[in-house]
Amino acid sequence: MALRKPLVIVNGRIRQMAAGDTLDAIVSEVDVVTQTNENAGALIIGTPVYTSGSGEVDKAQANAVGTVDVLGLVRDASIATGQPGSIQTDGILTATTGQWDAVTGQTGGLTVGSIYYLSPTTAGQLTVTPPSAVGQFVARIGKAISETSLEITIEQSVEL
Repeated sequence: MALRKPLVIVNGRIRQMAAGDTLDAIVSEVDVVTQTNENAGALIIGTPVYTSGSGEVDKAQANAVGTVDVLGLVRDASIATGQPGSIQTDGILTATTGQWDAVTGQTGGLTVGSIYYLSPTTAGQLTVTPPSAVGQFVARIGKAISETSLEITIEQSVEL
């Protein structure tokens, strides 16, 4: 079998990769959308949000049909009321332990290996305890891969 050299772009021209060169790149696909914050306060990084009837985003909560369908997590440090910002819908979201503490109510950041769910009791919060009461929704948001990184894998919610 013949060896083939990858094609690369050098100074705008396509060329075969030179002997001895290597490719070193992280392959990652992350989907991010820009949405406007309609909440009365700022939305901070890691906050789960849903798309409201007006097409803007607000804090999601697992206690009602209208607020449980999570679009994604706020990616910007903060999105002011009425301002556009980035919402990450999948991939790995990284924040400081303090930023995650504000969204989870925990201390020390995320719990490695734990699954995080949308909170049924506090809008815009994540919890490691899945909802269990009748009328609440189980909405899996992602899994902590470190104290500062959550792999976002939003699943369809299930009503209890």
